[in-house]
Amino acid sequence: MNYLALGDSYTIGESVDYADNFPSQTTQLIHKKGFQFNLKKLIAVTGWTTDELSKAIANEKPSFDYDWVTLLIGVNNQYRGRSSEEYAWQFYSLICQSILFAKGKPQHVIVLSIPDWGLTPFNKDRNKEETSIQIDEFNSINHSIATELGCHYIDITTSTRLHAENTDYLASDLLHYSPKEYAVWAEKVASIIGNYL
Repeated sequence: MNYLALGDSYTIGESVDYADNFPSQTTQLIHKKGFQFNLKKLIAVTGWTTDELSKAIANEKPSFDYDWVTLLIGVNNQYRGRSSEEYAWQFYSLICQSILFAKGKPQHVIVLSIPDWGLTPFNKDRNKEETSIQIDEFNSINHSIATELGCHYIDITTSTRLHAENTDYLASDLLHYSPKEYAVWAEKVASIIGNYL
């Protein structure tokens, strides 16, 4: 089985080894179940917004034969003050593309919610409550679209809020996450995939 991961810093795993990001850890968990599962392509760069991810996908031209696709995008839209309306239609386009990459099977696309970076120690300049409210708004959008189109949806926001000030779950920059937090996400993703094995 081949796996395509789409996203931003939370997908590529900013400040941690590539093997410790959540797509790599997901792959390792599926391997432990005795199945061949390859992270064939990862399209993600720290700082990307929805439109920047779309441009990268257009350049990379992924094939339409992936068995699984994960999509986690939107934190930089919120961080840059982009509108939720813009996010909605750009996210809709990205999830439709994700379904095509997954052989047209929405049940093989997994959307992850946006983590709440605002509660981390890194955030000293912005209103934490306001940031959380904005992230909830963006997550209500991606959740609604994912559900409507028949894709899986995983809430990782709750975990990032629970561990927001626990340095065991944070990377050295105190903004991104450690392998321990990514392991929480990978377990959730692998659990969904495992139901189809």
